[in-house]
Amino acid sequence: MALTDLLLLLAVTAGLGTAFWFYYRRTQVLRRRLAEANQELEQVQRTFNRFAPSRVVDTVLEQESLDIAESREVTMLFADLRGFTALSEQMEAADLVKLLNTYFQRMDEAADAHSGFVSKFIGDGLLVLFGALYHNPWQSTDAVQAALQMHREVEALDRRLDDPSLPALHLSVGVHRGPVVAGIMGSLEVKEFTVIGRHVNLASRIEEMTRTHDADILISEAVKEDLAPSIDTETRPPCRVQGMAEPVQTYAVPVAENAPADGPYA
Repeated sequence: MALTDLLLLLAVTAGLGTAFWFYYRRTQVLRRRLAEANQELEQVQRTFNRFAPSRVVDTVLEQESLDIAESREVTMLFADLRGFTALSEQMEAADLVKLLNTYFQRMDEAADAHSGFVSKFIGDGLLVLFGALYHNPWQSTDAVQAALQMHREVEALDRRLDDPSLPALHLSVGVHRGPVVAGIMGSLEVKEFTVIGRHVNLASRIEEMTRTHDADILISEAVKEDLAPSIDTETRPPCRVQGMAEPVQTYAVPVAENAPADGPYA
């Protein structure tokens, strides 16, 4: 082999070696950056999950923005745990927190089982939304089915206390449907996915009306109109509600008459 050919071969080999080395280094850098990006994404998901359910987090990541807000037809469920204040005065702090966390977990599971999610915890109460993230033509029935399951879960939780000296736990639920603004709201440090509008206030008022109408679950006429015929309801007299020009017509949903075929929840 001629000297020039040998030198040319060595030059080509050196060039390929250098190119391979740069390619290897570039690949390593890209792999490291990809791993860091995955870690950052996991951190974002963990952070978001602290203030919103996974379905909200997925929407945020898909849109790559926290500016999520739109008008939607949403069914809102307000629930209040009656007897909890009296119970809290008779239980040790650790036992009370454990009970409350168990209650919230069961309520969250009941909502999720019927295509809803807990928007916020309000003391020992909560707000659950149906149809807020995506179109759901069955949202009224889903909300009432969730309310029935939530009520039975509280009954089961009350039986677990098995102490006649303690006040009984009882869940009251109000359900209403209407157009609202749904989106992520809050300060720079604390945000949540929730809804605003007069129909949200009415849903809260309907939960309060359960005491007036002696009902465990009370729904508005808007919910009744879209409710599955298989769910029994009982008409209650219209009542005046602050901020509403006309009396509000409501319907009670009896828990016993709407028990599932396989019996109460354990």
